[in-house]
Amino acid sequence: MTGAPTSGTPSKRGPRERMVYSAAQLIRRDGVGATGMRDVAVHANAPRGSLQHYFPGGKEQLVNEAVGWAGRYAARQVERFLAALRSGGERPRPSELFAAMVGQWTTEFETVGFASGCPVAAVTVDCVDASESARTAAAEAFGVWIRPTAAALRELGIPEERTTPLATLMISALEGALLMARAEQDIRALATVSTELGPLLDGAVSPGV
Repeated sequence: MTGAPTSGTPSKRGPRERMVYSAAQLIRRDGVGATGMRDVAVHANAPRGSLQHYFPGGKEQLVNEAVGWAGRYAARQVERFLAALRSGGERPRPSELFAAMVGQWTTEFETVGFASGCPVAAVTVDCVDASESARTAAAEAFGVWIRPTAAALRELGIPEERTTPLATLMISALEGALLMARAEQDIRALATVSTELGPLLDGAVSPGV
């Protein structure tokens, strides 16, 4: 999943939004099992009594909403990356979009270390066998991320029938590289997927585009 802000909590948001955000940040750092409801309230600077009020379904509801937030954040980032590439004047290439997606994580790892990964991946690993709602939430989050990525590839000149498969490939490669980078404490895997997939993505552009 595309990286998310790692410090503080969103300003000018209510306690419910702050707790969802904080849950995503703690899950991507510590995993689901080690993230307690009280930890979330403290991180979000929210009253502990508000947890039951906003999340009557308990931790499962909060985790699922955090996963949904992460998927929407990743989708917005794809749109931002594409807009930034378009502003450069020349028609951007699909490889540049993927490089931007990878580059955000490279920057985070080089700046603050390898402590945090993708919250959706963390939920998938920790909960998918124990909770059907968590599995559904994770699958939906990946879908929310894939759809704008496929739309961006279509805008960049790739035939529509190939956009969703290639978007799935991009996100799968990025998620795998994130796991390897955290295990190795090195950005090597991220650099590799960006370098190796770039020519494949650019080669999928329709001739004459």
